[in-house]
Amino acid sequence: MVQAKKYIPLAVNGGIGFGAKLKPKQLAILGNYLDDETEIELTTLQQLIVQIPEEELEEAKRNFDEVGLYYYKVGKYVKSLRTCNFCKGEEAEGMPVAKELNRRIAGQEVPFTLRPAYTGCPIGCGEPLINDLGVMKDGDTYELYIGGLSKGREAKPGQLVKENLQPEELYHLVEQILDIYRDNGKKREKFYRFVDRFGIEQIKEQIGII
Repeated sequence: MVQAKKYIPLAVNGGIGFGAKLKPKQLAILGNYLDDETEIELTTLQQLIVQIPEEELEEAKRNFDEVGLYYYKVGKYVKSLRTCNFCKGEEAEGMPVAKELNRRIAGQEVPFTLRPAYTGCPIGCGEPLINDLGVMKDGDTYELYIGGLSKGREAKPGQLVKENLQPEELYHLVEQILDIYRDNGKKREKFYRFVDRFGIEQIKEQIGII
């Protein structure tokens, strides 16, 4: 009896930048691991979900690294940072901060899939206020929002945690909030529901804001 192949899902993108972009060489590498009838899911989080044969997983990761493809676990993890599509230049829009924040948090295990978003100005094209965790650059500082939801009858904007943040303070607060969620969230409890249940004021108190 021939044993069926085991596939491992990976969420893949071209890295953190302005919008979701892939280069031809990146698409060509992805094609090496896909059968003719394989379907690739494009998510609203600017990721492609691909199924990689388990025995080819490590080789695929090495090849992805060579062409600048980024890959993340699928499931109850912090997703890669969603970003806006328009810009005035990488430095002006704070993209180095977005990249560093993504490096620190993407792939962390949490009670339920968590969707972070970033935007480089108050226009908010990256939709930070309707994602689980949102960062908005305003001038030379950053604002942090949590608990947003984009769809359904419960749709609502996120709540402001703190404004006028410098990058290191932003990173620290986000990491603290993720720790609180891990320590106090119920199994498969969505982040916006956790914020509602646990309370924004209690979260602020535990991270030393009030």
